[in-house]
Amino acid sequence: MTPLLEVKNLQTYFFTRRGVTKAVDGVSFSLDKGETLGLVGESGCGKTITGMSIMRLVPQPAGRIMGGQVLFKGDDLLKKSGKEMQHIRGDHISVIFQDPMTSLNPVFTIGDQVGEPIHIHHKLDRRALLERVKEMLSVVRIPNPETRILGYPHQFSGGMRQRIVGAIALIGEPDLVIADEPTTSLDVTIQAQYLRLLKELQARHGLAILFITHDFGIVAKVCDRVAVMYAGRLVEVAEVRELFNHPAHPYTMALLRSVPKLEEQVERLQQIDGQPPILRALPPGCYFVPRCSYAMDQCQAEYPPDVEISKEHRAACWRLVKS
Repeated sequence: MTPLLEVKNLQTYFFTRRGVTKAVDGVSFSLDKGETLGLVGESGCGKTITGMSIMRLVPQPAGRIMGGQVLFKGDDLLKKSGKEMQHIRGDHISVIFQDPMTSLNPVFTIGDQVGEPIHIHHKLDRRALLERVKEMLSVVRIPNPETRILGYPHQFSGGMRQRIVGAIALIGEPDLVIADEPTTSLDVTIQAQYLRLLKELQARHGLAILFITHDFGIVAKVCDRVAVMYAGRLVEVAEVRELFNHPAHPYTMALLRSVPKLEEQVERLQQIDGQPPILRALPPGCYFVPRCSYAMDQCQAEYPPDVEISKEHRAACWRLVKS
């Protein structure tokens, strides 16, 4: 079966006075209909830029997609014109942005902002549009949608604003949703409700979700597979259970060790020593070498190839290469 989304060797660079920053450098993964893929890693590893590259929303003129393919239903989005992408965004592919405070326009009503995608793509009349907006606000559990559609963003709590951003992304019933850390601004209780809502909507509409996060707790709850990203590259891809039980890359192991466990009492939490590399001055070998306790001489000389551990599990580490 052909994947809904297939990203092949995606490269997105930023050209600045200080040099070329390789924010995304050869990323490849696929996503099937109804599947949730978690994209995890430390801040600055390229997760958000990967999502923005798929949507062709890389900040210009500094940012440029230098190579690769983004196949959506078999069509390469990187070959689409700007006008063709406008028809895809919001209708076939949507984004739930990280910060609802900056995602919502303070001078437009909630009704206008939630209804904009279907107004643009489906040309509904005013009455049908309002009914669809009220229905969508009910779906994301905004109370009294008949009156709240006339409200402005500052009149809603952070949790409600995040659900409204979700309503904007979902109202057009897209095939793919890119959720960029959508629970960052939510407390634990609202976060659990929001994740449950996303799963319900996914089951109802067969959505595929690319879930960008740094929270392994969320990954365990909502994702089917996980892609671990470091310094602009994917270092490991596996099914959730396989990754948690048998992590193969030293970076993945270090990330999992740094997650606190309620059943353990420790004086100090685990941490990953050192800092990620500067993306405009990457070393010739494996980028994780300065922080890796398993590093060998070969790791410093050449970047490791992707090694297939099992059908759904691959990692880039010289320790896995059979001599």
